[in-house]
Amino acid sequence: MQKLAKREEQIMQALWKLQKGFVKEIIEELPDPKPHYNSVSTMVRILAEKGFVAHEAFGKTHRYYPIVTKEEYQKEAVGDVLDKYFDNSPSKMVAYFAEKEKISEDELKEILKMIQGDK
Repeated sequence: MQKLAKREEQIMQALWKLQKGFVKEIIEELPDPKPHYNSVSTMVRILAEKGFVAHEAFGKTHRYYPIVTKEEYQKEAVGDVLDKYFDNSPSKMVAYFAEKEKISEDELKEILKMIQGDK
């Protein structure tokens, strides 16, 4: 799976939130400063070419929807970070965040519960 550029990822975040959306609706979900309509339209078509989104046609306009789930992309992105920065070691990654981000003992216990499926 290809890695998305920053703006592409923002568009995908908007589509994951909306589930389906026209370009105008996608723009409303993007952070300020809002990009131009034509820029977003072009980027959504690029995302379609990359296999991230598909569309339904309504005359000359299109409503777009994601075909790659947020979870699928998240798994790929986290795996990439894990590989590049933590020698493919989840424990090294957790240790990094525990040290640098000052994760509390309670937060670590919560993470363990989530891993064990106790939610």
